[in-house]
Amino acid sequence: MKASAFVYPWDVNGDPEAPARIAALGVRQVTLAAAYHSTRALTPRHPRHRIVTAEHAAVLYPADDRWAGREPRPYAAGSWAPGDAFGEAATALAAAGLEVHTWVVLAHNSRLGAEHPDTSVVNAYGDRYPWAPCIAQPATRAYLTDLAAEAAVRPGARGTELESLGWYGLQHLHAHDKTGGIGLGDAGQYLMALCFCPSCREGYGRHGLDADELASAVRTALEPVWQGAPSDGGWTGIEKLLGETLATTTRAYRDETARTLQEQAVAAVRAAAPEGFQVLLHADPVSYHVGANPGVDPAHILSVADGVVVPCSGGTGTLTPFARQEREGAVIAANFTVVSGMGGSPGTLAADAAEARRLGATELRLYHAGLASDGDLETVRSALAGL
Repeated sequence: MKASAFVYPWDVNGDPEAPARIAALGVRQVTLAAAYHSTRALTPRHPRHRIVTAEHAAVLYPADDRWAGREPRPYAAGSWAPGDAFGEAATALAAAGLEVHTWVVLAHNSRLGAEHPDTSVVNAYGDRYPWAPCIAQPATRAYLTDLAAEAAVRPGARGTELESLGWYGLQHLHAHDKTGGIGLGDAGQYLMALCFCPSCREGYGRHGLDADELASAVRTALEPVWQGAPSDGGWTGIEKLLGETLATTTRAYRDETARTLQEQAVAAVRAAAPEGFQVLLHADPVSYHVGANPGVDPAHILSVADGVVVPCSGGTGTLTPFARQEREGAVIAANFTVVSGMGGSPGTLAADAAEARRLGATELRLYHAGLASDGDLETVRSALAGL
C-alpha cells in the first residue's frame, strides 16, 4: 500500500538530514503543510530547536495578489515559517525522491474569529466559536474557496489534502481547555454545533424553520444534558433530544451547505491545478459530524473529489461506508496516528494496515513524521517494510 507521512515545513527546513530520514521510513509521499492552524509542536531531532510555536493560523508561503484589498484574507506566518517555508521544504523532500502533496487546513482559524468575530459559528446560547468560521456565510465561503485553490496548488505539488472543509463545532483543544466536565456525547455535540449567525438564521428560514424558536428548542433539549443526562445514541439520540422534524431539517440545511462548499472548493482547486493533480478531503462518513474530518455523504464526496483521508486510530470501521461505494480509482486512505505519546499505536501499524486494506483502504496516512520519537519511527519503518 502506498503510504504518506504528514510533515511540517519546520521539521525539514534547517535540518539537512530530515528528507532522507523521512524517505527511509519507506513512504513514497509526504503530505506537507501549506496552510495550517495555530499549534505548538515538538521537533525532537532538529539541530536548531525543539519547540515550534505557530502563534496563529497562517499560509506557509507568500500569498499572491488575489487578496489585495480583501477581508478576510490569509495571514502570513511569523518566524516559525518565514518566507516560502513550504517551497523550501518541498524542494528538499522532492530531492530525496518523495512525492509532495499539500496539506491545507481551511475552516479552522482562531485568529480569523478573534479579529473578525462576525465570521464565527454562534451557538444557540449566543456564544461564538472563534476557531470555527461559519461555512454558510458568503464572504467566508469565498475566502475558503480561494484559499483552497491557492494553498493546494503550490509549485512542485502533485496533489492536495483538504482538511476542515466543512462544519466545525465545539470540539477544539483550546489553551488550558476545560470543557470536559459534561459528557455531551454525539447528540449534545450536534446541538452545540448548530450555528445561529445571520446567514444560518436565514438558511433555517429557507428550510421552513424559525431561528428563534429553533434556538429555544436547542436550549430546552440541552437542559437535561447540563444536569447529567446522557446524550449519546448517534442520530437517534439527536432526534430524541431535538425532535425528529427539527433534527432532520437542520441536518438537511447543514448537509447542503457543506456539500456545496466542498463542490466549489474542489472545482476551484481543479481549475488552478495541472492535469492529473489529486484532490482528497479529510472526511468522516457520518454527515452530521464536525471538526477537522467533517462529515460527508460518501457517495457524494467520491463523485466530487478523487478520494478521502479517513481517521482510523479509533477503529477502521469508518472506511466501510466509503469502500462500499465501489468507485473505481477512488483513493481511500486510512489515517493512523503513529506517535505513541499522542495516543497512537505504531506497534500495531502492520496489523492495522492489513485490516484497513481488508476493509477497502487503498493507501495509508501516518500522523506524524516530525512529531514521532526515534523509537516510534523505527517501529513504523519495520512495519512498512513488512507490508
